[in-house]
Amino acid sequence: MRYATRRIAAATLVVAAGAGGAVLTGRHRQAARAEAAAAAASRAAARVEAERRDQEIALYDGARTTDAYSATFPSRLAALYLQRGRETGDFADVERAEREARSSLALRTQHNGGAFVLLASSLLAQHRFSEARDVARQLVAGDPDVPAYRALLGETQLELGDYDGARAAFDSIPIDQRRSPSVAARLARWAELLGRDELARSLLVTARAGALADGRLPREQAAWFALRLGDFDLRRGRLASAERELADGLRAAPDDYRLLAALARLEALRRRWRQVVDCGDRSLASALDPATLGLVSDAHAALGHAEEASEYARAMEVAVLQQPGAFHRAWSLFLLDHAGPRGAGGGVVAAVLAKAEQEIVGRRDVYGYDLLAWALHHAGRDAEAREAMGHALALGTRDAALYYHAGVIAAALGDAPAARRDLSRALEINPRFHHTQPARARAMLDSLDALAVRQGD
Repeated sequence: MRYATRRIAAATLVVAAGAGGAVLTGRHRQAARAEAAAAAASRAAARVEAERRDQEIALYDGARTTDAYSATFPSRLAALYLQRGRETGDFADVERAEREARSSLALRTQHNGGAFVLLASSLLAQHRFSEARDVARQLVAGDPDVPAYRALLGETQLELGDYDGARAAFDSIPIDQRRSPSVAARLARWAELLGRDELARSLLVTARAGALADGRLPREQAAWFALRLGDFDLRRGRLASAERELADGLRAAPDDYRLLAALARLEALRRRWRQVVDCGDRSLASALDPATLGLVSDAHAALGHAEEASEYARAMEVAVLQQPGAFHRAWSLFLLDHAGPRGAGGGVVAAVLAKAEQEIVGRRDVYGYDLLAWALHHAGRDAEAREAMGHALALGTRDAALYYHAGVIAAALGDAPAARRDLSRALEINPRFHHTQPARARAMLDSLDALAVRQGD
């Protein structure tokens, strides 16, 4: 990882929409200077906010030594640690948030719903979904009339694939109480899984508007709403809209690693490989996300930088395979997509498949089944892959990647009509769902059509 580490450490902070060396007019130079000044001001404000947060952490940590029986101090610490963990990608802060939330609840459970929410949120961030669900159930049992608690329970059930439970939780929220940010954002995820895309986006816009209206929204949360909307549009091929959302987020948080990683994905869809490297390296300078490492590897390969591509790919593979517990799904899919011809991936495919099979026992959600199906396909077990893919498509989720996987599996089984149907559906949903796979889908469709002509269909 020598080159990758060296390059990440030397990543230059550049304006994402830079002119790439083109001659600028006076008006463009003025706009560029204004944008640079605004970014500098945002960075300065972010530093002040971060310093204030760290001072609060020190303050509350010290205060509890004078009052060891206050449940408020550890609860406030949990909130601050969780916020910092989201900003920086530091997993240790998420673990600290869990510990502090548990400390607060050990002192008081009555009238301490905030600590329950923080505990559930920290467990969700660690992908400990069953534990998060149990905490949410306890929260709802203690205070069933709070819509946000029911929405939190619904979120944990979505993650576990308990869709009947999620439906019951969300349906129990009164119609007139579904517009608050914490409720609307979770309902949006449910609508998205059900294939109700326009409703999902409308709910996200509503949630963001409500959060911003509060006037006290931390930059990290404002960036999250921009990320959520940008990612939503990105996965539906609405690149211009996605770019606007991500740019809005970066104006508030110019160095947010999550937004920069999403912008790298957008640039990859446009095949602007140098911008992928720039945005990816800026993101990696804050948090070493394996999916971003993999994307930058692909960008270097497209640019003809074989050594750099190899370094980033190795760094990505090592980062994923050393992860304890279940693999992050985006990381796993990258490993499978780069495993080469079926059977050539060897240990990598076997490792991903073993993790997917282990995880699906307790987490039977759409994307768990999709990963299992894709891993089974790469292992040459296509009949089983098709069965798993059936579960992945059962809710009607409008995700082009799901239909692409289904189409490839159907083609491997020799089912040309199903392959043609699913690959066409993927391209209909989003003709730019990935930086390489749509071209492969079109090539497969051409081959299927040519085969049909030869066979006289």
